Amino acid sequence: MDGAARVLAAVRRPFVVVGLLVARSYGSLNSRVATIVAVATALATVVTSVVTIGVIGGSASAATAPARPADPCGAAWVTAWQTSPQSGDAGAQLAGRTLRMIATPQVTGSELRVRLSNRYGRIPLVVSAVSAAGVDSGAGLVPGTSRPVYFGGSQGVTIAPGQDVASDPVSFVAEEGRPLAVSMFLPSAPDRVATHPVAMRTSYVSEPGAGVGAVDATEATAFTTQVASWFVLSGVDVLAPRAENAVVLMGDSITDGVGSDLDRDDRWSDALAARLAGSGGLQMSVLNAGISANQLIGGTPSQVGDTPEARFDRDVRGATGVRDVVLHIGTNDLAAGRSADEIVAAMTAFADRARTAGLRVFLTTITPSATGTHGTPRAVAGREAVNAWVRSQGAAHADGVFDFAAAVSDPADPTRLSAAYDSGDGLHLSPAGYRAMAAAVPVQALTGSPCLAESDAARIAVSDR
Repeated sequence: MDGAARVLAAVRRPFVVVGLLVARSYGSLNSRVATIVAVATALATVVTSVVTIGVIGGSASAATAPARPADPCGAAWVTAWQTSPQSGDAGAQLAGRTLRMIATPQVTGSELRVRLSNRYGRIPLVVSAVSAAGVDSGAGLVPGTSRPVYFGGSQGVTIAPGQDVASDPVSFVAEEGRPLAVSMFLPSAPDRVATHPVAMRTSYVSEPGAGVGAVDATEATAFTTQVASWFVLSGVDVLAPRAENAVVLMGDSITDGVGSDLDRDDRWSDALAARLAGSGGLQMSVLNAGISANQLIGGTPSQVGDTPEARFDRDVRGATGVRDVVLHIGTNDLAAGRSADEIVAAMTAFADRARTAGLRVFLTTITPSATGTHGTPRAVAGREAVNAWVRSQGAAHADGVFDFAAAVSDPADPTRLSAAYDSGDGLHLSPAGYRAMAAAVPVQALTGSPCLAESDAARIAVSDR
């Protein structure tokens, strides 16, 4: 089979590669042409992949990542977007409705897989139909872009309690930085829904009675409820034309992006992705694993979500193509009364686990706060002790350290955030503060994606014939 035929087989639709390109948006609303960014090898290296449904249960790692192809720099799957779910009780409100979850992939490719979660459910979660589509405006879809998503060849899927599932590959033009909509119909109520309540992104829920047909509805008419949470959707993998690696950012509300702007993608994870984008071998898929109010150690009444240790297999090892992990957490542990020694021990244990898993790990200083329990004399002293240890000894336990505290603190009073970087509550950062955090990362220290450095900047346009 020649190279052009392999392209057609890979995407299962009459797509044609027409040359080399940088980021472009979808065409006009009525256009049938979808043009995307990608980085590719010669046409003859296009590889097709068949991946079966992945089921993740209990404490097992997320769906086993498919092996790299014979060509280590050929087409490969990578997680392009993910979130860290926690247990939610809004399931009864979702019965008989279609969820339209909006996610922004960090990678461009010609196929995708969707990951759904019932990890906190005590009964099976039934999903009758799922689709993926390009986002036009609000809950509206770009006409002609909706594609059905199958699981083991079936239109619907029943997710067992405590498990996640990965879909079959879907022929879909996913574009780095271009939001996509994953729509799914839930015919009955989940008892506990896997949710990420601080999404900093507007998604949508249909009115009751809209039926399974709302999954493919281009118009936004049926989607009368806006939500600032992600339900059920936990990840999106993309088949990139050249192997690209991922870095997971593990943390609390500061990584989650509290203080950033709704629907503006200006968390520190987004700022880091922007720094890496288009940088050839330094580029990586940046995956946000922040949970607001999360604690490194946990076990206190104020803990929210599973600890980084408890969610390591799913949120870190479960990310396809992950090579690096950055741990930025501890401020909530200090506020809950944990000592510096306890936090240092937990940081060291996390770093050891990451290295044992074959990952590179980076530790960070804890950003300052003079607010409430985060700013008590004990909390301030503990933070200073942890940060001193990170700066002086952290590199002995990790592959590098990032001094976020120094990057965003007030030079006149390092126990406080700089006014220029404070979102207004004395704890969370503004978009400018998150950019300052990302700027404090020496990106050359990250693994990057060496395969992207092996060829000149490429432009590929994929379009309907």
